[in-house]
Amino acid sequence: MTTPVTALLDTSVFIAAFWGDHPDHAASVRLYKSLSKEQGFCAAHSLAEVFSIMTRLPVKPAIPPEQALLFVSDIYDRFNIVALDANDYFRTIRTLAERGLGRSLVYDALIARSALKSKADALFTWDVADFQRIAPELAGRIRTP
Repeated sequence: MTTPVTALLDTSVFIAAFWGDHPDHAASVRLYKSLSKEQGFCAAHSLAEVFSIMTRLPVKPAIPPEQALLFVSDIYDRFNIVALDANDYFRTIRTLAERGLGRSLVYDALIARSALKSKADALFTWDVADFQRIAPELAGRIRTP
């Protein structure tokens, strides 16, 4: 895999990188470790998603909030965090509505908006089909690790 100059990672890649039993763990860890602070971007929304998902995974033993915080802290330290403003949120929701899309796709759409805002060369995700559907303007930049 050739890593692009800059990349935004979707929450699905972070989860796979941190959860050792995830089927895409190895590829996600390789990508995660290959990016420097100058190259890597994370949507601010993904910080909350990683914390939420890691603390509710159906694993034994359960991942405690303190451990999930360590994962989030590592992302925060290693990646540029892309925060959206109120206009970004509204434009994202309006665009989804205009395309007849809704439900939980809004969360992926916010991550796609973060990729556009960061001007990242690539958006890495394990949910390629959803991202292609909600963000056709990123079509050539949506990839798996």
